[in-house]
Amino acid sequence: MDIDIKIDNELQLNEMPNLDLYMDQVIQLFERKMADSKRNEQEKVLTKTMINNYAKGKLLPEIKNKKYSQEHLIYISLICQLKGALSIHDIKKALDTIRETDSERFYDAYLENVAFGYELFKESCEVIEPRVVQSADPVDQVMLITQMTNMSNLYRRAAEALVDGLAEVPLQDKKKG
Repeated sequence: MDIDIKIDNELQLNEMPNLDLYMDQVIQLFERKMADSKRNEQEKVLTKTMINNYAKGKLLPEIKNKKYSQEHLIYISLICQLKGALSIHDIKKALDTIRETDSERFYDAYLENVAFGYELFKESCEVIEPRVVQSADPVDQVMLITQMTNMSNLYRRAAEALVDGLAEVPLQDKKKG
């Protein structure tokens, strides 16, 4: 048994068009880029309903003329990655904190952190994979599943604690100060 996970699926800035896109084009862009990260063919990376919910929930900057800019693509990409571990409320709180920053510079730094995280993940897989390969016993496999899930939960809880520590400053107050 091989641990084969496609982890290089982040949308890079140079892959984002310099012109605004309609919703269907945004969905196609993300479906193409993140296709390998889907668990199966039926799973969707992004849907119109998701994008509309993110817009209604004010997770995205204001959408003008039903077109999505590079800044929108950055936010959608961040949301796609964060939603696997955090609630929409926590994601909004985190994104509101960065709303006044240069989104391209932030995203570049984010991509560097992601690359570093991928390297750490690969190293941990080098430790885990021999245990997976050596054991054909389903009980051992479930033990590894529970270990990995526990580690995932610990990281999620640490991220939630960091979100909880973010200042509760309303967005309009940030712009004044």
